[in-house]
Amino acid sequence: MKNLVNIVWKLRIWRDTRGQDLIEYALMAGFVAVAAGAVMPGVSTQISTIFSKINSLLTDAAAS
Repeated sequence: MKNLVNIVWKLRIWRDTRGQDLIEYALMAGFVAVAAGAVMPGVSTQISTIFSKINSLLTDAAAS
């Protein structure tokens, strides 16, 4: 019975797509930023700085 309950919960989570759009938009924004950095070398340092700040914020949030 416990295995059946686990399988049902896994299927419910697998079918849950409510946050999917947000992730897709975030990935698309990241790809556009990387492409812009490749096309415009002057902007690449600014984009790198932004991603570094985001990375440090997420690392600090995960540590809290």
